[in-house]
Amino acid sequence: MSESEKTSQESFKVSGDEILAKIKEIIKEGNARRVIIRNEKDETIMEFPLTIGAIGAVLAPVFAAVGAIAALATDCTIVVEKREG
Repeated sequence: MSESEKTSQESFKVSGDEILAKIKEIIKEGNARRVIIRNEKDETIMEFPLTIGAIGAVLAPVFAAVGAIAALATDCTIVVEKREG
């Protein structure tokens, strides 16, 4: 990351059945660098980087893993690291 590239973080509290939809929405926005999913105890259960141009087949394993988490989780926090500037 260069000196001129700054990041910010945004958090979303979601229930297990909303996780996948929210992750897809975040990816569609296109300015996220990293996504972290934490459980209700604030423990990181998944973290993955998003690169420019990551599409379809590249994200399929991520969506599968997020779907598995959604089946097990009740309440989660999604932390999105975004690039600014």
